[in-house]
Amino acid sequence: MRESDVVKQAFAMPLTSPAYPPGPYRFVNREYLIITYRTDPAKLRAVVPEPLEIDEREAFVKYEFIRMPDSSGFGDYTESGQVIPVTFHGRRGGYNHCMFLNDDGPIAGGRELWGFPKKFGQPALRTEIDTLIGTLDYGPLRVATGTMGYKHREADLGEVDAALKEPNFLLKIIPHVDGSPRICELVEYRLEDIVLKGAWSGPAALSLTPHALAPVAELPVLEIVSAIHIRTDLTLGLGRVVHDYLQQPLRRSLRATERTLVT
Repeated sequence: MRESDVVKQAFAMPLTSPAYPPGPYRFVNREYLIITYRTDPAKLRAVVPEPLEIDEREAFVKYEFIRMPDSSGFGDYTESGQVIPVTFHGRRGGYNHCMFLNDDGPIAGGRELWGFPKKFGQPALRTEIDTLIGTLDYGPLRVATGTMGYKHREADLGEVDAALKEPNFLLKIIPHVDGSPRICELVEYRLEDIVLKGAWSGPAALSLTPHALAPVAELPVLEIVSAIHIRTDLTLGLGRVVHDYLQQPLRRSLRATERTLVT
């Protein structure tokens, strides 16, 4: 293969059979169970990277179970994890803290393109008689169980649509061949072309179990705040870099040098 052909084909690994196709990535009949709970603010401070900021008075976490039966390029899979409400330069959004899913393609694509913190697990979201049930297993162990009364009350679709359109933030880390960080960036992305098909609220409960490699319980549940069940179509927009951690020391050094030269 010629060098020019390598450059032309180099979208993702492996070169001759990429783990996922190019976008856009459209999701049809995507279903969410999102349980918002209050946690220990000190625990939040320990995991949310600057320059993102948390509201320590609320100290909220959104635990999500997401069913994706029809996803362009990725197929049929389920996801589960924690999103932390944050602000970035005054703008409200969500920081994706951890994610577990059962499909190799979106694990590779999510990590390589955007920087999603994805690991392999076995999440599930289903309706059992009158209850919406979300679970996450890591190996043979159950680490999260969420339950919600099925469609008890219709939610305000305007509020739900606005929340889905808020920016989301990711910490993208790609190492160099010597193990040092080659990319360490804060990435912003948004959900696009949203077609909201319904949203409901109801009573909810959430149980998290400690696990060394799936540490969702490190953000303990102190109080359930709310729960929402959403059905929607949407496109997962590609991201943009809003903060480069590796450039910050260089910039500070340059500013210090400039000050020295001026004086």
